[in-house]
Amino acid sequence: MKLHTFIFLFIYTSVTCAQSVAILKYNGGGDWYGNPTALPNLVKFCNDNIDTNIKENIKTVDVGSIDIFQYPFLHMTGHGNVFFSDDDSENLRKYLISGGFLHIDDNYGMESYVTKELKKVFPNKELIEIPKTHPIFKTAYDFPNGLPKIHEHDGKAPKAMGIFHESRLILLFTFESDLGDGWEDQEVHNDPEDVRQKALKMGANIMKYVFVN
Repeated sequence: MKLHTFIFLFIYTSVTCAQSVAILKYNGGGDWYGNPTALPNLVKFCNDNIDTNIKENIKTVDVGSIDIFQYPFLHMTGHGNVFFSDDDSENLRKYLISGGFLHIDDNYGMESYVTKELKKVFPNKELIEIPKTHPIFKTAYDFPNGLPKIHEHDGKAPKAMGIFHESRLILLFTFESDLGDGWEDQEVHNDPEDVRQKALKMGANIMKYVFVN
């Protein structure tokens, strides 16, 4: 067995076993660091309410780094420009088809950039709308109407878009919803508690889906 093959298999095993999550850092000038309290709050909510055992020490990893293979769940957010180099795209593609999962939450203004850059990652795949009957909407909490609306943005209906590989959902792109704002500390956006709970519960569904599929 070649050394690089062994390393890849070792990292793949880590991806499928470890319960760790990370923030994805990307290039292009967009604020990948937005919503700093969001993911820590979601992890705590999951551990407290749906019996997960996710490490609460949230790391940041570069999209082009081999370190992404240590985490079965990556979260990406921001408001602006996103850029993936060829190496970034290849690394992310290998990660996703090897068992990893990426949730991209549009904090407002990412859609056009994300759509273009994902074509570098999967030239032959399209983002498709996830049906409301998909298990991700009922793994822990029931969302019969699909993705909840957390912040108004342009007033459009929230959409959950996905990329599938061999029938497995490997990437979730949520926009016109802004789940991450709902996960943040209450005083950041002053969202009503029922709105925050909807965001956290939908986030818990995503987490549970990732760790049981």
